[in-house]
Amino acid sequence: MQKIKNLAYLFIFSTVLLSCGEYSKVLNKGTTEEQFKMAVKMYESKKYSKALGLFEKITPTYKGKPQMERIGFMIAQSNFNEKNYSTSAYYFDRFVKNYPKSSKKEEAAFLSAYSYKLASPIYSKDPADTNKALEAFQHFISEYPNSDKIEEANTHYKELRYKLQKKYFEIAKTYYRTADYDLRNYKAAIQAFDNLLSDYLGSEFKEQALLYRLKAAHDFVLKSTTRRKPERITDAIEAYGKLKRNFPESKYMEEANEMLATLKEEKIATENYIAKQKEFVVNSKKK
Repeated sequence: MQKIKNLAYLFIFSTVLLSCGEYSKVLNKGTTEEQFKMAVKMYESKKYSKALGLFEKITPTYKGKPQMERIGFMIAQSNFNEKNYSTSAYYFDRFVKNYPKSSKKEEAAFLSAYSYKLASPIYSKDPADTNKALEAFQHFISEYPNSDKIEEANTHYKELRYKLQKKYFEIAKTYYRTADYDLRNYKAAIQAFDNLLSDYLGSEFKEQALLYRLKAAHDFVLKSTTRRKPERITDAIEAYGKLKRNFPESKYMEEANEMLATLKEEKIATENYIAKQKEFVVNSKKK
């Protein structure tokens, strides 16, 4: 029994060596046609890295020829299977543009978008690939509304949209949290929350964004000089109104009501101070 096993191992080992030797021979000294056949063989055997090595060699020769459509798709798919997602996104996208009548066009369009998504980093990193993926899925959904991939595409689109919203929400919160050290960050936070709310209507972060928008405006009032307070108080009270209109039953309303009470006190105090200043100026002129 052990002898049979040893013979089997020897056969497998010999086959692997022969296969590797054949691959190296074709890669380095084979004709273009032999390299093409070996590339397809490696691709179909799921040896994608080896397939890519051969595809790289034969691409210049087959450029503009009918075989290039098949080669182009296999190059994109091989990179995808090797988890070279940024590269596969590029090649699938190029395939769609180069072969608009291909039967593989829809599949390539989906895999291009999906590759960008898989290349997309966590929300806190550069969102370039996330934006590309979002745009690609948007195009796919519009271009192929009856695709059997449409449900999956919509799911990916929603996940990507959520990721971007989370990124911009966290950026806005960072501005707010660091505003005590740099008062300019109150303005930056207010603008960032406004951008999030206008760019992503119906955002999952809308309630929290409206609360933090109010907090930033409220705190900005308290840190402002009397001369700057009137317009900032008005802005903060409007921010309160937006939160209440959109989420009248919000769990944050108690906190929001406390901020509103403070803003009203600030408004009265500011108006009284300004009135006294005006009265002082008038009396000074009379003298």
